[in-house]
Amino acid sequence: MSRHIARPGRTARPHANSPIGSKAVARPSRLPNAPSPVPQGVSEPNLPPDGRRGRGALTNRPGRFEPRGYELEDDGWDGLSSVPALKTEVTVEHAKTIISRNRSPDISFDRSINPYRGCEHGCVYCFARPTHAYMGLSAGLDFESRLFAKPNAAELLARELSRPGYEVRPIAIGTNTDPYQPIEQRYRVTRSILEVLSAYHHPVTIVTKSARVTRDLDILADMATRNLVKVAISVTTLDATLARKMEPRASTPSKRMEALSMLSEAGVPTGVMVAPVIPALNDSEIERILQGAAHAGVAQAGFVLLRLPLEIADLFKEWLNENVPDSAERVMSLIRQMRGGKEYDAEWGSRMRGTGPYAWQIGRRFEIAARKLGLNRIGTDLDCDRFTVPGRGKQLELL
Repeated sequence: MSRHIARPGRTARPHANSPIGSKAVARPSRLPNAPSPVPQGVSEPNLPPDGRRGRGALTNRPGRFEPRGYELEDDGWDGLSSVPALKTEVTVEHAKTIISRNRSPDISFDRSINPYRGCEHGCVYCFARPTHAYMGLSAGLDFESRLFAKPNAAELLARELSRPGYEVRPIAIGTNTDPYQPIEQRYRVTRSILEVLSAYHHPVTIVTKSARVTRDLDILADMATRNLVKVAISVTTLDATLARKMEPRASTPSKRMEALSMLSEAGVPTGVMVAPVIPALNDSEIERILQGAAHAGVAQAGFVLLRLPLEIADLFKEWLNENVPDSAERVMSLIRQMRGGKEYDAEWGSRMRGTGPYAWQIGRRFEIAARKLGLNRIGTDLDCDRFTVPGRGKQLELL
């Protein structure tokens, strides 16, 4: 029922420029009673539909650093029909640091926190999928079913914020994987991080696809009174059927709009991200999404064009051919037109927006709709002057 596939490569280890950083820990210990993981390099790319129900990716090819991998193959005796459904496994990661730094010139923050690795939402287009290769895992089904939680995040954060000479700037949460994905209900890592940030009067921005963010309204509303928080919810489509196929375990579009309304009514500065914009698939919805978000009370809006780095290109094309076969070639043709003839171009400044006539049209439509709805009229900066280390006078912060 399986066959071996030799692949050139090497065993996974953190790269100096990886999103994980050079201090990533070795394979972390599993949670008590967690199911034993599949051996390194073994994957299950040919799971039948029932086995991958509720997942975004169709396959689970070995990570790009793995020297070999395995595939399930039906031997004609209905062997694959007995393959059990894919279950989510969570591993505890004992991180050494929690604040990640970046110097990217085309993003608005220089530091971020990721409470989890991998994301159970299963968004097939997620640009963070390739980071799972640094853990020796696949960007496909592994990314959404073999997750890592950082329960010591709050302790590490308090320690890093208390260091002499720490300079305050807003911390971004949700820039890689979603801080409010389903396992947050159990592990509450994101909430513990917010509790520390609130105690230190530290500004934070949050991006999520989950209505679960409203669970923390008590903290968020209190921080909002001190101008310490902004929350953006990503809305890719208003079509619940398309959302279920593309983002199988994220909140439904209606729940996200409801969450935006609840946050706004509680006084939390809110925004909507139309992300990613996928040509010939959801770009026709830009105006309707912005209109719905404006009705929910948001003041800010942004968009990001679909990005297909590394393994994501193949995963996304597989998904297109399976779910929207009549549009697949049209979608990829437009993507190449907006990426200088390639499926992806990582050039600073254009990677989020694309180039060419079609990309220009998307940008102009977004700008016009946002202006008509009164969005992005006033930009607000979070307050960095309130920062205080508990038990320490403000005059000692920079010593």
